[in-house]
Amino acid sequence: MSRDTTQTVFVAGHRGMVGSALCRRLEALGYERVVTRSREALDLLDQKAVATFVREEAIDQVYLAAAKVGGIHANNTYPAEFIRDNLVIETNVIHGAHLAGVQKLLFLGSSCIYPRNAEQPMREEALLTGELEPTNEPYAIAKIAGIKLCESYNRQYARDYRSVMPTNLYGPNDNFHPENSHVIPALLRRFHEAVEAGQEEVVIWGSGTPMREFLHVDDMAAASVHVMELDEATYQAYTQPTLSHINVGTGEDCSIRELAETVARVTGFTGRLRFDTDKPDGAPRKLLDVSRLSALGWQAGISLEDGLREAYQWFLDHQDRFRS
Repeated sequence: MSRDTTQTVFVAGHRGMVGSALCRRLEALGYERVVTRSREALDLLDQKAVATFVREEAIDQVYLAAAKVGGIHANNTYPAEFIRDNLVIETNVIHGAHLAGVQKLLFLGSSCIYPRNAEQPMREEALLTGELEPTNEPYAIAKIAGIKLCESYNRQYARDYRSVMPTNLYGPNDNFHPENSHVIPALLRRFHEAVEAGQEEVVIWGSGTPMREFLHVDDMAAASVHVMELDEATYQAYTQPTLSHINVGTGEDCSIRELAETVARVTGFTGRLRFDTDKPDGAPRKLLDVSRLSALGWQAGISLEDGLREAYQWFLDHQDRFRS
């Protein structure tokens, strides 16, 4: 492991769930200069501004967590924005880092890069072996391009740019919007409101049988810093020049029914669960193979129930911002 806490570290996307967790982790480890910029202060879509910022701030390391993100509806409605903005952000930050002589960069992707029918659990080698899920294909292609940008700068310029691909994330700073949130914040909010209203039943989309993997964002941040701090020889021993990304997850999954039952316990809901089988289930299973990360010395430490309790408490402390 290689850690120099005096280096200047830029976290792109620090206001998001992952970026804010990265800042917490770096600061807890004693990094003295974690640099952030709001969107108003630095537009990552502005190539010249990004290059100037990285050079003038004398950045030593970059964590690229900034991205345009959204749920199925947003991906279907604005596919051009999702592929364009993410490609531009990645290109500007990665190329800007290279121009400024930044040797170390970590790109954060998404498990949606894998084919929709990939063998479970999904290994890193599954990349580019089949068709993507159509609903988020533009976003996934942009994330794949980010991996390949890092690999290409490594091959051509001997940079040390790495990529990690997380499973489904949740935790502090998640999006609890009633229409645009992902499954965990959606369920936490729905069960919370059912308790407040004294409802005897909560309806959950689908049969409850699909299996999903969930990772607390603080574990994601810890894994990201772990991968970034690996010495180059160790990292290269477990990767390939054109297959360099690393899956990040728990290696375990649960059914949506089990997830809902856990959320019920966490929120104190004691009524009935009803599964609406007229609604779609999605893929039957989505689980990452994390054997590569495990071999590199890291595994998740936050249990699902403990993580859900923390996420729920964060929602309670900040629910005013989510009131519709």
